[in-house]
This record gives sequence, structure tokens and C-alpha cells, in this order.
Amino acid sequence: MNLRVVLATLLVPICAALVFLWLAATGYLGREAGTGTHADIPVPADEVALRNRRQAPVRPSHTDSQILFGDFHVHTTLSGDAASMSMPLLGGEGSRPPGAACDFARYCSALDFWSVNDHAEQLTPRLWRETAEAIRSCNAVNSDPENPDTVAFLGWEWSQMGDTPQNHYGHRNVIFASTEDHELPARPIASRAPAGIEFGELPKLTRAIGFLLAPDRHVLDLSNYFEEVSAAHSDVCADGIPVRDLPLDCLEEAATPGELFAKLDDWGHDSLVIPHGTTWGNYTPPLSSWEKQLGPVGHNPARQTLVEVYSGHGTGEVYRPWRAITMGENGELECPQPTAEYLPSCWRAGEIIRNRCLTEGEGQQECDARAVLTRQLYLERGMAGHLVVPGAQVEDWLDAGQCEDCFLPSFNYRPMGSLQYMLALSGFEEGRPPRRFRFGVIGSSDNHSARPGTGYKEINRRGMTDAVGLKKGWFNRARPQPGPAMPDPVDISTLDIVARAEQDRINSFMSSGGLVAVHAGGRAREDIWDAVERKRVYGTSGDRILLWFDAERGGEHYPMGSEMRAEKSPQFTVKAVGAWEQNPGCPESSRLGLGADRLSALCRNECYNPSETRKLIERLEVVKVTPQIEPGEPVEPLIQDPWLVHECPADQLGCSFSFSDPEYSAGARDAVYYVRAIQAVSDAINGDNLRCEYDDEGQCIAVKPCHGNEALTEYEDDCLAPVYERAWSSPIFVDYKAESGRPL
Repeated sequence: MNLRVVLATLLVPICAALVFLWLAATGYLGREAGTGTHADIPVPADEVALRNRRQAPVRPSHTDSQILFGDFHVHTTLSGDAASMSMPLLGGEGSRPPGAACDFARYCSALDFWSVNDHAEQLTPRLWRETAEAIRSCNAVNSDPENPDTVAFLGWEWSQMGDTPQNHYGHRNVIFASTEDHELPARPIASRAPAGIEFGELPKLTRAIGFLLAPDRHVLDLSNYFEEVSAAHSDVCADGIPVRDLPLDCLEEAATPGELFAKLDDWGHDSLVIPHGTTWGNYTPPLSSWEKQLGPVGHNPARQTLVEVYSGHGTGEVYRPWRAITMGENGELECPQPTAEYLPSCWRAGEIIRNRCLTEGEGQQECDARAVLTRQLYLERGMAGHLVVPGAQVEDWLDAGQCEDCFLPSFNYRPMGSLQYMLALSGFEEGRPPRRFRFGVIGSSDNHSARPGTGYKEINRRGMTDAVGLKKGWFNRARPQPGPAMPDPVDISTLDIVARAEQDRINSFMSSGGLVAVHAGGRAREDIWDAVERKRVYGTSGDRILLWFDAERGGEHYPMGSEMRAEKSPQFTVKAVGAWEQNPGCPESSRLGLGADRLSALCRNECYNPSETRKLIERLEVVKVTPQIEPGEPVEPLIQDPWLVHECPADQLGCSFSFSDPEYSAGARDAVYYVRAIQAVSDAINGDNLRCEYDDEGQCIAVKPCHGNEALTEYEDDCLAPVYERAWSSPIFVDYKAESGRPL
């Protein structure tokens, strides 16, 4: 046996041993596995009651409901991506199962309600049953079911991703009213990937390492977890069979939202389906539009009633007329030229190659030709277009592909998935009323470390956001050398869809997450679910801003989320009150509930801990949308943002005003109104995203990104920058009704 063979034979066990020792030293081995455990001491009843009493002095006189805050989008390490991110190699903290989420919601973020939403694609039927039991156990800690300190809901995420505008439908959270086995599906419903789409290889690599390092660990360590998920994917449920007649442990799939709705209808349980990430360019193909989802294949108005407009991955509220790519008259893809408002990534790709070419001394004509070729290759590769520029660093791209004038935007913003675009759309059929999205609006966190409600304090970027990247060490120090001056016609058919994303560039767009707020008659599960079903909800960017938005007609109040018919404009009333300033540290009840070690590891010794001082509301903004009344009507003129602005005095008791729409009757068309409450400026994680340096013309000429890689940005750097935290109301939908009484 020659030396090369000997070294090759020894390499794997030597590396495995080194990694094992490192994992052991970091405390990863032997941490919680499975669904985990949680503390069993409820928050004191008087502390819970205080949350409502503190709202009473600022609550409008026409309502006696209380505002409760929650998070309907939380992942634990029973999600494959969360499990991978938990590895110490990536700066992770080890296992974070549902038990950890229970403790975080109760003692760290002090949420009134929350849900667990692990990816259905990696949530086997057995794990689903154990998760349900873990959620029931969390709820059992409450000493008073009518006034619980926190209510845990159960659901999953249906994570569909396509590589073309035609086969892409996006992600949705499914949440159930009950947690009892007889009122839940026997298994989650996963998305079925379009033909030719593959998902990541990291689970296979992780599983292989796990077998080498820890064959004797619990069944849900990384090794066995991925092995169980892999085995489940080999036993897919047959199509065309009623859900209750399928084998208990097969993997149930739905290729489209319509199939998902049909299966949920077949089960017959009370549930909601909530789209999210609708503007995320990290997995949404350019030119993908929500217009195709107006029909039954993408929408069910009975189940899909809410949309998540903000999460720790950015906002999806506003519409913009620019596009990442455009389509010519003959259907060919084209790269639009940059404007003062938007720099297309396809264009910037050509400029990177052109600049390298000129630096190497090539002639202008040759370098121009290479730029044109680069742009064409970029267009052909869609979401993976950035890969045609070999060796490109985050800094090379400047602010390409980003919505520069949006509040904490999602990465590579896709405006045809925005809330405003959805509200402006109509679908037309002969003899039928227009089809429309009448969504209520929520926020949530989409956190992957089992931390519901992470936005209560702007701390701990690596734990409170989904920023991810290698730890600093001997294996991760130097930057790679600049790439060549020729584009790479990379074959993306060999890459899974996750590997096509711009991984490190996305880290600058990870924030601490938002919240869903409900106007509820009480704290019980039934009260919360009733408010959610009636769309008496709004979203915040993380701060617990109080917001009321009502319409009044004939002495009757129509709260946010309402639908009404009117010939004349109703009278609208808005009130907002700023969130409480936070005291440092944690309340004593959190310390008693968790203990010192758990409080440090999970909450980082910083909890929701309100002071006696509120932040100020700076202004209230009203957005008006008049949905399409004929096919092909341009969308941009239908969105008036802002339609009305009310500047607020500096008042701890909040800000309010009333208005009506003098143009409503004259316009004689349906209208949608919603409100933004803008809070006074404060610092937030990744508040300035790429941190551009601008020239005199306002163009971004350099960036200072917030990397996930610790060798480039220290993990302790929270990349803080000032922002205006905000809340978004659910709309009020006013349908024009003439004297003759046009039907809805």
C-alpha cells in the first residue's frame, strides 16, 4: 500500500476524531434532543394581568378588547435548516427543540401566544405527533386556562420553491385552532418539488459525519434525525386517496397551494394558511407574480385570510415598478438598465466582469462584449445568475437588486409579491364579481433557533436573527482572491435550489423579527383564534406598538379587517401608542422560572422587561388602494402611498386622528385602506442593511455588509443602525354600492 493510499485511508477517521473533540469541547454533544423539556413554573397571574391593565388608560372608548402579541412563525431544530444552522461550525448553539421555544416565549419574550412551524418536508409523522405532545405540555403549565400566560399553537410550514415564475408558489404556514390529536391531521403535508428541483446535500453530509462521531446518541441527534427524514422521503403517500385512508406514516405531499387546501378540507379541521416571504428574492424567481395565484390553484379565501408582511427576513409591503429582469416583445429575457432608484443585479454582473477586464489591460470593445455575455448568462440562470461571476465578493455587487427606499426590505426584492400589489389585483370571470385577495396583515419572526418573539430588544444578532456563517479559525481566515475577467457559464442543473442563493449577501438583510397583534376579547385560546379568524389583527416590526383602526357608519363600528359596502365614505379613526422602553436584564419571574444557566443560554440574560416610559409615535400614514376594475389595468396608479399623513405631537398617551375620503363617491369604485404607525427612531440589527456609501448623486459606490462569516464580521457586532419601527394595520375593505345596490 503506497503512502497516498495510507493517508487517504486515515484521513476520514482522523478528521472525524478532531471534529468529535471539537464538538465535545464546545458542548454540542449531549445537549437536548427530540422535542426537549421546558420549565413548569407559570408566570405569576398578577404579572399577566398587568399586561392588560397597562393598556387601559390609552384604549379608545369604543372598545374593551385587549391587544395581545404573538409570533406565528417559529422553527426549532426539527426543521432541517435550523438543525444545520445549530452546528458550532456555523456559530450555532446546539439543539433548540420545541421545549426551548416554550421557555423562550414564556420567560424571555413574554409573548401572549405563539406557534411552532417546522418545515413539513422534514417533519415526519412521528415527529409531528411528538411536537403536538410537546405543545400540549407547554400549555399545561398555565395555571388558569382562561387567563394563560402564553398560548402555544401548533402547525407546520409548507415550503414550496420553484425555479420559474410558472412553477413557483412560495411558502405558507399552516396553523390549527386545536392541539388535540382528534382535531389534527395524522401527519403534516409537505410541498412536492417541481420536476427537476432538488434540495440541499448538507443533510446527507451531516448524517454521514453523525454516524462517524456519535452513533450512540439519542434518536434525534443530527445523524439520526436526518436519517429518519431521509427514510420518510422514500415512503411518499399515494395520490388520489382520501387522507384518512392513507397509511399513518407515509409522507403526504401537495404540489400546489390548491392541493394543500383540498387536503386540509379533506381532513376537515379548523386551520389557517398564511403566506410569507412573498417578496423574497433569495428563492423567488424573477418575474414571479402573485397574479397567477388569484384562482383556486393558489388561493382559498376561507382558509388563506392573512399574509405575513414582515419577518426577520424583511418586509414585503410596498410595490415598486422596477423589475430585476424584463421580457421583450418576443418573450426574450432582457436586462434593464439601471436607474436612480434601482440597480439590476444582471447589469451589475456585467459591470463587475467589465471592470476586471479593463484592469487586466484588455481593450474597451472586448470588455464591453464580455459584459454583454455576462448579462445574458445571468438572465438564463435566474436566481443563480450571480454564479456566472466567479469569485465575486458581497462588496462587488454594491446595492444591486435591492429596494433602497423600502423599510428593512427583503433581499432581492420582488415587488409583484408585495402586499400592495396583491391588494390592487383583480381576477375577472364573465358574470361573476372580481376575485381579490382580502388579506389581513401580520408580522412574525421566522426565527430558526426556537426563539419566538425575538424583536423585544435589539441584541445578539447571531441568536436573535437567522444570520449564519462559519466561525473564525484556522479553516476560515483569508478572503479568496478576486475572480477571473471572464464569466463562468456554470451548469446550475447540477445545483440544488438552496445552493443557488446568494448565501452571505443575505446576512445583511436578517433582522430580529416581527410580531402579530390581535384585538381579542380575552386571553384564552378561543379568544385569540376568534380574533385571528375575523382578521382583527395587525403586524409590527418587533416593538409592541398599540394600534386601532376603525371605520364608522350609521353608529356601527367596523374594526380593521372588516369588509363593508357604502356609497359614501365612512368616517375612519386611527390611534397608535408607542411601545414601552425596555429596562435592561430580566424580571424576577423569568429568573425563578428558568434558573440562572437556562436564562443565560436561552435569553442571553435579556428579556422583555418594560419600563414606565413609552416610545413616541412620530406620524400615522394611510395607504389607499383601488383594486383593478378591468383586465390589464396598470397597477402602479392604483396604489397611493402615502395617501394621507398625520404628524403626531410628542405624547406618551399616543396619537390619533379621524378622516374620510372625499374622492370615494366621485370615484365610484371599491377602495382598500390600511394604516402604518411610525415610531420614533431607534437602533435595530441590520438597520442599514448593506450600509452603502453614496456619492453626490445619491448612488451607492461602496458597501460595508454585515457578514455571517465571523472572519469578516465579528459575531458580537450587531450591525446596529437607526430605523423607524412601525406597525401595519389590517385593511378595511370598502366596496362601492350605488343607489341601485351593486352586489359584492
